[in-house]
Amino acid sequence: MTEITRVPLQPIKKGSLTKLWLGVIVAVLFGAGLAWAAVPKGLNVEVVTAGTGDSPKVGDVVFVKYVGKLADGTEFDRSQPLPVPPGLFPEGNPLLLEEGAIIDGFIEGLGQMQKGGKYVLTIPAEQAYGAEPPPGSPIPANADLVFEVEVVDFMSRDDFQARAAALQQMMGQQQQGQGGDAPAPAAPQ
Repeated sequence: MTEITRVPLQPIKKGSLTKLWLGVIVAVLFGAGLAWAAVPKGLNVEVVTAGTGDSPKVGDVVFVKYVGKLADGTEFDRSQPLPVPPGLFPEGNPLLLEEGAIIDGFIEGLGQMQKGGKYVLTIPAEQAYGAEPPPGSPIPANADLVFEVEVVDFMSRDDFQARAAALQQMMGQQQQGQGGDAPAPAAPQ
């Protein structure tokens, strides 16, 4: 019988096994850190019910029904019906998609929505009010905001302004018909 060459096993040096396990733990933590960094932390638009057609663009007026909440579920705002005659404007609150008119996260989020759709819009603090929420607001500094949004309709700013002018004219005619055309009293001197 022939003997196969034996390779003697060397004993493991003291502390080598500990170093191996530490290396494995570091690799796992590094991988977890990379995975955490890859998770999007910005604006999130979750589709509840898909809409149809085009999405509104900057400069459009979007009519929405919404409920605004803090991340813990505390409601801070809710859309209210407009006190205008039916048919002139769509239901919902009009929001002008323009910087300075509404928070940046709402502009970006509405740009990803479609007419008739329902969405949950999560806006990080840096795209909402950041460290300076509106004075007297129930929104704390650096709060992420969550909105349940239904996009009823949208139109161009020009169309909105034309309809608003027609509404103003109708209201002026109603006031004249109710005695609103009486001369104004003279200002005291």
